[in-house]
Amino acid sequence: MTAQNPVQTPAQNPKAKIQIVIVGGGAAGLELATRLGARYGRKRHDIIVVDRNRTHIWKPLLHEVATGSLDANMDEVGYRSHCHRWGYRFFYGALAAIDRTARQVHLAPVLDEDGREVIAAHAIRYDYLVLAYGSVTNDFGTPGVVENCTFLDSRAQADRFRDRLLDQCLRVSRTMTTDPASNARVRVAIVGGGATGVELSAELFNAAAALGYYGLEVFDGSRLDVTLIEAGPRILPALPERLAAAAQRELEVLGVRVLTDTPVTASDRTGMTTGNGDRIDADLQVWAAGVKAAAIPGGLDGLELSRGGQIVVTPTLQTGVDDRVFAMGDCASCVLPGRDRPVPPRAQAAHQMASTVFDNLNRLMAGKPPRAFVYKDHGSLVSLSRFSTVGTLMGNLVGGKLAVEGRLARFVYLSLYRMHLVAIHGWLKGSALIVVGHVNKIVRPRLKLH
Repeated sequence: MTAQNPVQTPAQNPKAKIQIVIVGGGAAGLELATRLGARYGRKRHDIIVVDRNRTHIWKPLLHEVATGSLDANMDEVGYRSHCHRWGYRFFYGALAAIDRTARQVHLAPVLDEDGREVIAAHAIRYDYLVLAYGSVTNDFGTPGVVENCTFLDSRAQADRFRDRLLDQCLRVSRTMTTDPASNARVRVAIVGGGATGVELSAELFNAAAALGYYGLEVFDGSRLDVTLIEAGPRILPALPERLAAAAQRELEVLGVRVLTDTPVTASDRTGMTTGNGDRIDADLQVWAAGVKAAAIPGGLDGLELSRGGQIVVTPTLQTGVDDRVFAMGDCASCVLPGRDRPVPPRAQAAHQMASTVFDNLNRLMAGKPPRAFVYKDHGSLVSLSRFSTVGTLMGNLVGGKLAVEGRLARFVYLSLYRMHLVAIHGWLKGSALIVVGHVNKIVRPRLKLH
């Protein structure tokens, strides 16, 4: 379907299918497509998912992919096989623009690694459009960050960091073999004291401890220098201060150097410069200091955007200027009645938004008014790899006062991913994958090194 060959809508042709286009196959988009496909199938509806990646992996797991603790090949979901089972279609490509008058989304051309065109630019019509293309890391325009830092927004970026990490570990191991007195080290600087930065810091030590099993006998965690840099007064601002302090103590016991009230003003090939002029030397630099909505090259045809580029939506998750266009997940800015801040960009919010959009699409197609989204904060959890997990449960239900630590917190953290597996695979296959995951922890290597 192309812009040059317009398609008839159901209003023009009663035999035409109702077309629902979901841009973004992340947690929210894939869960919505699964539910819509299971509900309607392909007889009278055409559910389409558009994504720039061929496979889906749960974004909170990317820090484990980056350190080799998780083999993404075992945990990712291929859109083409998944859509065949669940009754939707998958289009490989990136959103270039939308045309609300023609009710079309325009996709950019797909190029191979040599720059040759694989799929030409084209348009897809919609009766209802759901924008769920997520977020990307916000570098705040800091000089040198784009050129010298790694982001963890996609599997490709996580794989690239893992390769660079392994190369540096091998380099240090070789140096120590030829010169035992050498002080060669693997220096990693991570900017951003939120969940991603904290979890990556801890996971690095888990990976370093495991490398001895794979031929790097002279290398261990004592050769790893990790610096976690946060511009604010403390790490993990989403957690109560007591729990954030507990997480910092855990990190420091592992060997992480935690710097707070330390903004980074520039990055270059060998390290970073802070606001007070100090120098932080690093072989590997990771920027995880904030998120913003991904930019759409051709714009969004008049949809209201927040300062961070998110699509402003009403409490029903519809855009204020077009009731047929929804937005959810990290790319949406939803300020609910009685609140002064938008719903936070968390996996649990994306999951809940997908349920609301599913219900509201059903209601609109049945001629009923949509219902308002109700966000239930189930709390925040941060995993410090196998070492610890800290967080709060039942969020705003008990004022965030129910603190959990240790084994219970680790169980709840893993349960969030298990819920996602059930949502996109169904109870039978989802449960089977959970069991397989336990088996793989025994039979699979501790690290993915290739």
